[in-house]
Amino acid sequence: MKDSYDVVVVGGGAAGLGGALALSRARRSVLVIDAGSPRNAPAGHIHNYLGREGTPPGELLAIGREEVAGYGGEIVTGTVTSADKAGDGDFRVTLADGATVRARRLLVTTGLVDVLPDIPGVAERWGRDVLHCPYCHGWEVRDQPVGVLAGSPPAVHQALMWRQWTDNVTLFLDDANEPTGEEYEQLAARGIAVIDGGVAGLEVQGDRLTGVRLRTGQVFPLTAVVVPPLFRARADFLTSLGLDTTEMEMAGHVIGTAVASDATGATAVPGVWVAGNVADPKVQVIVAAGAGLSAAAALNADLIAEDTRLAVAGALSR
Repeated sequence: MKDSYDVVVVGGGAAGLGGALALSRARRSVLVIDAGSPRNAPAGHIHNYLGREGTPPGELLAIGREEVAGYGGEIVTGTVTSADKAGDGDFRVTLADGATVRARRLLVTTGLVDVLPDIPGVAERWGRDVLHCPYCHGWEVRDQPVGVLAGSPPAVHQALMWRQWTDNVTLFLDDANEPTGEEYEQLAARGIAVIDGGVAGLEVQGDRLTGVRLRTGQVFPLTAVVVPPLFRARADFLTSLGLDTTEMEMAGHVIGTAVASDATGATAVPGVWVAGNVADPKVQVIVAAGAGLSAAAALNADLIAEDTRLAVAGALSR
């Protein structure tokens, strides 16, 4: 790791590697700092990625790293704890081990953390047969019994979505998220069963989900369970730059946090761009990779403008 780079990319997932690849090909000096904890690590495969359908997440990252390195980009394992402005206008990035590195620009692609309901077994089976995105996993559980846990207001929306992949959908209510009269009509019209009582835990046999257990002790056989998590952006280290996260809403309900940016990924702090799930919790892997490319192009244009200003100033001073 050198002392300084044109761009430090914080986060080495699809968005970060997509941006780093474009910037390395643009002949920028690029460092990717990756904590090594990708959100989709529990999942067996990536879906809806044209040309890479069904690729294991780790394999996609390994391919991306090799491509970035092939154009001179550097990748290190580490966790960024803070970033601030140095006296000359560059950014100073500090890692958990105390190391620091300087950058003219930052591309933040740290993703998000799925905050899951506190139900025994949910975290352990997350990404396997405890799911949230039908576009990621719906085909794999098509025509099978799927249960949706009403741990947040979008649960009815989730139940109606998953009905596209299977006609055996059950919505399990809790005490805090009672559907409206209109929503009950929608659920009934689509043949979605609604069960009161609250889920106490998951039933697992031979490392395979077999159902859910209500607080009453009643067990319902299921192949998969859907939970609507709260999406929390991994962006705490940006507070030292005065950049905070904002709440994201869907249908009037808060679904998580993200770092606000414009269409190119530029944030309220000049010189800092974001891409991927840290900016939008809804994007999938292929969209995150594209967002990293778009942000990298805008970031590089900003550097070109700065390089030109400096060149003109240097010429005039001679």
